[in-house]
Amino acid sequence: MNAIMQNSEAATPMRRYLALSFPFLPIDRLRIMRPDLWAVGADGADGDGPAIVVEAVRGAMRLAAVDADGLTIGLTPGMMLADARAREPDLRVFDADPHADQDWLERLCDGCARYTPNAAPDGADGLMLDISGCGHLWGGEEALAAEAAARLARHGLRVRHAIAGSPEAAHALARFPGPPAPDEDAAVRRLPVEALGLEADSAVALRRAGLRTVGDLAARPAAGLAARFGEAAVDALHALLGMGHRPLSPRRPRPAVRIDRRFAEPLGSTAYALKILEEMAAEAGERLAERGEGGRRFEAVFFRSDGLAFPLRVETSLPVRDAPAILRLMRERIDALSDPIDPGFGFDMLRLTVPQAERLAPTQLALEGGEARREDSVAALVDRLSIRAGRARIQRLAASDSHIPEQAQLALPAVESRAPENWPKSREVAGDPGDPPMRPLHLFDPPQPIEVVAQVPDGPPHRFRWRRTLHDIIRYEGPERIAPEWWKAKDGAIEGESSGRTRDYYRVEDARGRRYWIFRHGLYGAEEAHPGWYIHGLFA
Repeated sequence: MNAIMQNSEAATPMRRYLALSFPFLPIDRLRIMRPDLWAVGADGADGDGPAIVVEAVRGAMRLAAVDADGLTIGLTPGMMLADARAREPDLRVFDADPHADQDWLERLCDGCARYTPNAAPDGADGLMLDISGCGHLWGGEEALAAEAAARLARHGLRVRHAIAGSPEAAHALARFPGPPAPDEDAAVRRLPVEALGLEADSAVALRRAGLRTVGDLAARPAAGLAARFGEAAVDALHALLGMGHRPLSPRRPRPAVRIDRRFAEPLGSTAYALKILEEMAAEAGERLAERGEGGRRFEAVFFRSDGLAFPLRVETSLPVRDAPAILRLMRERIDALSDPIDPGFGFDMLRLTVPQAERLAPTQLALEGGEARREDSVAALVDRLSIRAGRARIQRLAASDSHIPEQAQLALPAVESRAPENWPKSREVAGDPGDPPMRPLHLFDPPQPIEVVAQVPDGPPHRFRWRRTLHDIIRYEGPERIAPEWWKAKDGAIEGESSGRTRDYYRVEDARGRRYWIFRHGLYGAEEAHPGWYIHGLFA
């Protein structure tokens, strides 16, 4: 349903929103992405009846989505699977996969970036596009909406769309279609009260009070509606009528640099598309150089002519603007993909964006040969390894302001490099050069429990058993008491404990010369639970 553009006499231009609703998104995703599963159903039973998607709700199988044929015979989401089979035995049943549905919706959202940079998912079954100032590029708002709906329909998706001056109104008009209206305000006022998005009990109460449409509510004083049905109903009503709406949060924030390439004839080769992408990267580097910046994140999107979009994202640990280096990372990303980029009928548009940029000062080359700095070479190696092995696989340690041993440093992805800072000097390096270190080189996270025998309950350890091996202690040093951070209730807790407890650490050496860092977790007579012993680290 397309709402007619509202006539406005305001001097300032109004924002316009295009809502795309996919009433059968899970069903369409299965039919398009899993044709093998679509033919037989999740239970392997052949059938040509209505298709339904089911999920477990409190131990019972209920319908999560129903196709058009199922709606025709009275099947609705929320119905018990047994009741649905009693009504129609020949059903094609599929298991719900909300994560796959969300990924599919996000891919559709990325594909709609060809119409506007401000696109965002709208719930679990729709998209919201801010098309303000974009309509003239397509011959008007209606032409833009028709082209977007036609492209999605060619891909096999069933879609409804509507245009309005607020995201709430566009959302409601797309999901509650009706007969044509003279203007947008009239189209909004004839919507049912369910379009407010309130809870089911509130909608039933409104209908029992004789308020069946948005226009019925708009004719009543707001104070009376708030007193009887709550402020949420009044806020939803004002949002639909354009008296105030939430700002749209686009899925992709506005990038520092954006370059588009459109092609009259689609590109049928991924290799040729990468050559053009290198030219675009060089142009992006020139723009960044004019501002004295370098990119930390680069995103390339390959728009296929059938509506699908293939995004590629790479990160760098240091700001860069060298086109060959950027393209090498892009190729590494393509090689690491489990599903290679398929040009299909060709790419009709390429887009390169730089979502994150930082200052990049000029560097002095080495006199003997003009080689790059050592840190640049290390950063390039880290970038390649992060792409090949995974972003979270290559890590570096960062200092953290905490005296709890396992929280004094954080392992972060190496590409998330922070500003250089000095590690705080602690008693780990205190003492004479020949003294043993105060902290072990290897820490267990979490600490591992051990069985300890002491001469007195709160005395130093005499022997301990760890991994089925008994260790006799011949030397020890301690205790070193570390109290929990009282301003953080859970810091210092181990393995699901509700709060931290005092720790008494000992550096011990067994009869075979091996050194360990162990601690007693808790104090005798001062803790609710009996103190336990743990081994926290190993000395070299």
